[in-house]
Amino acid sequence: MTEPTTLETRLWTPKGFREDEWTHAESADALSGNGRFILPLQVFLDLDPAVRRSAKERLGVLLQPGDQLEKIADLLDQISLVALAFPAFSDGRSFSKGELLRSRYHFEGAVRATGQVLVDQLPHMLRLGFDEFEVSHPVLLKRLEEGRTGGLPLYYQPTERPEAKGPKYSWRRVRAG
Repeated sequence: MTEPTTLETRLWTPKGFREDEWTHAESADALSGNGRFILPLQVFLDLDPAVRRSAKERLGVLLQPGDQLEKIADLLDQISLVALAFPAFSDGRSFSKGELLRSRYHFEGAVRATGQVLVDQLPHMLRLGFDEFEVSHPVLLKRLEEGRTGGLPLYYQPTERPEAKGPKYSWRRVRAG
């Protein structure tokens, strides 16, 4: 009988792999210890406002796809990190939350993707303003170790980080045959 394998999860940023300073916690009791903690939305909302303000550098919040971003919109100045969950490759609601955090709410803290972070999603997440990724997918881990982030050289939609080369939407000005 073989033991079930657990997937290794590593933290990757555009500057490469690094040690994760954050711990996922299920309750506010974690704040009594040292370290930085990512709390579920409701646990974060239930914290005393004075605790939220005093612990800002140690506080992150995890939003599931069904959680409303508006619940933390007025509290973003009390958060250092927002982790957005991708529980299944087919659920893209957290893409929208990441983009809104940057464009509408001007959140300057870290935006982290957690869960099913896959090879073909990473370039789009980077363009939307995500800056940290909890990666466990073996193919993506291998590619990132090789320095390959993938992506297409041409983008059709505007995002937080525009295409580096050429004018916007240059593909529309190509003369037909």
